[in-house]
Amino acid sequence: MEEMVLKSSIKVAQMTDLSPKEQELVQAAIKATYRSYAVYSNFHVGAAVLLENGETIMGSNQENVSFGAGICAERTALFAAGTQFPEVPIQMIAIAARKPDGNLQESPISPCGICRQAILEVEKRYHKPVRIILYGTDKIYVVEGIQQLMPLSFTDF
Repeated sequence: MEEMVLKSSIKVAQMTDLSPKEQELVQAAIKATYRSYAVYSNFHVGAAVLLENGETIMGSNQENVSFGAGICAERTALFAAGTQFPEVPIQMIAIAARKPDGNLQESPISPCGICRQAILEVEKRYHKPVRIILYGTDKIYVVEGIQQLMPLSFTDF
């Protein structure tokens, strides 16, 4: 049997390490956490995408008592961007979350599998990697493309 080793490269940063545009995007993701509807989990997630044309689109998780009818913040932002600006590539996405006590997460949260697949589809659609900024008050993860989080991804290409 042969062993395959997969490696990911993720930068660990502080807010001051980010560019002004990246800091603005993180602030938009934090703002989006206050727009979430999370009455069941009380876990408020916000996402913001920056498009190549400079537009920022926010999204937040929207829960439903029929759990499958809810949607994550990342997909809300990605799909809104795709609807409003279908020809404009997404440069980056920032993700932040607030805990049930209302405070921001200390550690970054990572997109779920469905959201990772949605980011992969955006990268495929525009033939460009999406920079992913995962915000936490203690540290920030900066990821250059979804392949770093999902090395054995489901693709049809």
